[in-house]
Amino acid sequence: MKKNGLADLAQLASLGGLVTTPAAERNCPGCSQPLDQCRCEALAQERAQKAALKGAAVRVWLETKGRRGKGVTVVKGLPLDATALEALAKQLKAACGSGGTAKDGDIEIQGDHRDTVLAALLKQGYAAKRAGG
Repeated sequence: MKKNGLADLAQLASLGGLVTTPAAERNCPGCSQPLDQCRCEALAQERAQKAALKGAAVRVWLETKGRRGKGVTVVKGLPLDATALEALAKQLKAACGSGGTAKDGDIEIQGDHRDTVLAALLKQGYAAKRAGG
């Protein structure tokens, strides 16, 4: 048996020691997934987005000025584009069971929903703080 084992090693050594795999079986060095299923770029974008969220100073407060005494919960400082801001506003309005809007880079929710909005933002990973009184 040892002779066969040594013979097999000698035969493999005579091939030059280079072993290649077909292109379909090659793996990404970053995530060890097949190249057609590589997730490295998506993971990098996700990490960059989370880092941006942590650095953003998101503030939540109740505003009554210029609204005839009606309170509006305002969210300011979100690092989002207009489409993402609208989507987040829709989620917050549904969580509060109230109306509202997204305008000028801010989200306004009708009524005093500071605690609900703050909890929802923290759950999504934003570094939100309560501002004002």
